[in-house]
Amino acid sequence: MALTLTREKAQPAIVLRSPGYWQGVLARLSRDRIAMIALIVVALLILMAILAPYLAPDDPTRGSLARRLKPLGTPGHVLGTDELGRDMLSRLIWGARLSLVMGVVPVPVAFVLGSAIGIIAGYAGGLTNSIIMRTVDVFYAFPSVLLAVALSGTLGSGLTNALVSLTVVFIPQIARVAESVTTQVHRLDYVEAARASGAGSLAIVRVHILGNVLAPIFVFSTSLISVSMILAAGLSFLGLGVRPPDAEWGLMLNTLRTAIYINPTIAALPGVMIFITSIAFNLFSDGLRNAMDVKT
Repeated sequence: MALTLTREKAQPAIVLRSPGYWQGVLARLSRDRIAMIALIVVALLILMAILAPYLAPDDPTRGSLARRLKPLGTPGHVLGTDELGRDMLSRLIWGARLSLVMGVVPVPVAFVLGSAIGIIAGYAGGLTNSIIMRTVDVFYAFPSVLLAVALSGTLGSGLTNALVSLTVVFIPQIARVAESVTTQVHRLDYVEAARASGAGSLAIVRVHILGNVLAPIFVFSTSLISVSMILAAGLSFLGLGVRPPDAEWGLMLNTLRTAIYINPTIAALPGVMIFITSIAFNLFSDGLRNAMDVKT
């Protein structure tokens, strides 16, 4: 009976790494229409950012005060112009580059660092766990927006400092999730059996723990991309992110705020792009979470 129970418990570590599992995830994900639509939107946004030099009809930094705040549908400027007479369509297309970089890059970096911290803390337990997690809690105690603003204000404005600030914001959140799932998994029977058979800690973590904890950590991390997009736009809006005259959606919201009473449609366009991108990442994350749930 003990041998049979151990084999049943050991199956998740094998299933999560097997090709059949990932084929099932892709099959379930492909049947989720909302997730697939969101994935198509994300892919189009990434493609737009990559092909910005070829898609933008005008120079995003070249303006003219004679054509400032032109409405939608103006000949030669489909989406009008901004407060300096720069083509809005071109700036939105170019703005996708920096907006996606600021919104996406911090999450995978935080995923790697936060997962490592959380898995070490969860597997080690005891005093090591207490020291690591209490240190993490110091950062986790601050609201994400406040911590991001405080770090960016301390480091100074700029793309690199904004990326560092957002990464630090997400590391504690991912570390807590990683520590929680690792604590649950490393107490299971098949881990105890591997330890009793003489397997080392690195082998146990690599073979028996990673396969079971990375999936929930990864799904949680993907849900942070939409939050990162909004926080990145907020930092640029406050002048703590990208510097003018670079095109970035949050910075564009800041520069267009004075035009909201003159041409509110133009002023709202960067916000619409941020909304669409955040919703797309969020819906795809929900679909991915459902597809990776073995119980369903």
